[in-house]
Amino acid sequence: MNSMNLYTEALIQMLVERAEDGVQMSEVFLVACGGSLVDLYPAKFFLAGESCELRSELYTANEFVHAVPKVLGERSVVILCSHSGDTPEAVEAAKVAKAAGALTVTMTHNKTSAIANYTDHNIVYEWGDESSVKNNPMAITLALCLEIVQQTEGYSHYNEFQEALLKIDGVVRTARSKVGDRAKTFAETYQNENLFYILSSGASYGHAYGFAICSLMEMQRLHASSIHSGEFFHGPFEVTDKKTNFIVLVNEGRTRPLDQRVITFLKTYAKKYVVIDARELGIGVMPAFVVEYFNPIMFYSVLCDYREALAKIRNHPLETRRYMGIVEY
Repeated sequence: MNSMNLYTEALIQMLVERAEDGVQMSEVFLVACGGSLVDLYPAKFFLAGESCELRSELYTANEFVHAVPKVLGERSVVILCSHSGDTPEAVEAAKVAKAAGALTVTMTHNKTSAIANYTDHNIVYEWGDESSVKNNPMAITLALCLEIVQQTEGYSHYNEFQEALLKIDGVVRTARSKVGDRAKTFAETYQNENLFYILSSGASYGHAYGFAICSLMEMQRLHASSIHSGEFFHGPFEVTDKKTNFIVLVNEGRTRPLDQRVITFLKTYAKKYVVIDARELGIGVMPAFVVEYFNPIMFYSVLCDYREALAKIRNHPLETRRYMGIVEY
């Protein structure tokens, strides 16, 4: 049995048992905070794009606790992620979900986590440079939601999705082998800048947000904001000039034209922009019907190299904090 089956088999069994009892799932809530919330975004995009039967919502954990969805109950699947497993907001959200009778799945890297006390199925995932990306939370959440759709209504591209899950590690390795020098050049060029706008679309918009709030704001204390490529021309493009910094994550898949439109504009009116193109980095070997859901997995791994290079040249280690885990908040 492969590792992905280990993550999903318990969920499949619980879905089958509930269906046998006459309980058909009707909604999926994806709940976390910060970087863990970013990991859940591709699954939200997948569910919204592929399911006809399931309502899907992405919640930051504290809002889920304070503004509990009225529909939450036995027909709900709640997937929660907390890297430490002890994030207070995420633990409280798990309590709320379990108390409401939802089928609750938790993910953490911590084998002795608090969140595991409030779940029907706890997954301890791999992490670190030596781990397989298919065993990290972004891919695991996609695999879980794939099975939820398959069990609820069936999914015509199920086999292609499974194939993509098996291929993604090789795709990421190829992409990272191409960007080493680019990451160093980026760091050398932008080391003294203080503001970045990160743009993308589709399943990768979540990672544009994540790179802004986690990699740049949290880990480097740099000002940053994410902008959806489709929204750029509805206000944000007015800040474009030769001094403003942009990073554009170009997807492979249906929303690629949105990202390309941004680049066309920047070529004319901007000077300082970086393009990271999933197609050019080799993601096109993935099955065409599902490739768009895997763009952010590639982008995360590639941008880890970019942020590492930036941290090194700025002499600002990625682990440095002045508030998080240090003061009361």
